[in-house]
Amino acid sequence: MEATDTIARPCVIELLDAAVSTAHAPETPEIEGINWRVSLDDCWVIGARPGSGKSDLLAVAAGLQRPARGEHRLFGRETAALGEHELAQERLRVGLVFEMGGRLFSHLTVAENVALPLRYHRDWPEEQVQGRVAAVLELTGIAHLAERTPARVVRALQPRVGLARALALNPEVLLLDNPLAGLDPRQARWWLDFLAALAAGHEFFERRRMTLVVASDDLRPWMEQGRQFALVKDHRWLPLGGREAAAACMEPLLRELLAAEFAAE
Repeated sequence: MEATDTIARPCVIELLDAAVSTAHAPETPEIEGINWRVSLDDCWVIGARPGSGKSDLLAVAAGLQRPARGEHRLFGRETAALGEHELAQERLRVGLVFEMGGRLFSHLTVAENVALPLRYHRDWPEEQVQGRVAAVLELTGIAHLAERTPARVVRALQPRVGLARALALNPEVLLLDNPLAGLDPRQARWWLDFLAALAAGHEFFERRRMTLVVASDDLRPWMEQGRQFALVKDHRWLPLGGREAAAACMEPLLRELLAAEFAAE
């Protein structure tokens, strides 16, 4: 994934002088001073220690949470100025894969979890829903798990259910929260290869390049994948720049996250 000119490409997500807090403590910002522009076809990698607020940052970027302060724009539109229906339509253009395969409904099967956003947001006949679910489960290599509940899916494959659910609505942007956490080398390699294919333009999405944002507490597997890099340090947003700038940066937190234990090595 070669670096490209971010100025000439449309902006898909933007945070301006923003702060992010948790839903449980909205009065206490976790991250402040965020000035961040995600351009079309970017591949951003955000490094942060566990508990630094990266999950809430992605939720704000996706439009699921409001920023504590500042402006948030999706596809050039200020989200605070949008009505509920308009905001929902913009949010559907962004997929979010939660950490550790989270937020799956335990009483639903894998297929039913993946079908849920389609049934809620698309006025499709059931046959079309089932066809899309089957296709996206095949794409993510978990078609054989369709009738299992999440509790009956091995831990290493649970994040793929979340990935399939996010991809079902054909998003333009995909946000991923620590997707390699706890995975063995083979599973980690599948994710790296699959995300590289999405960024390059997967045939399943008609060769359209997908914009990616990955947040992780281990940066080693992502240094060759990312095009743009940033850190969250001491509750502040710290942009690093492109791949060459990140590789040359001597920021102690970056060095720490590059020394983290990663199962794929």
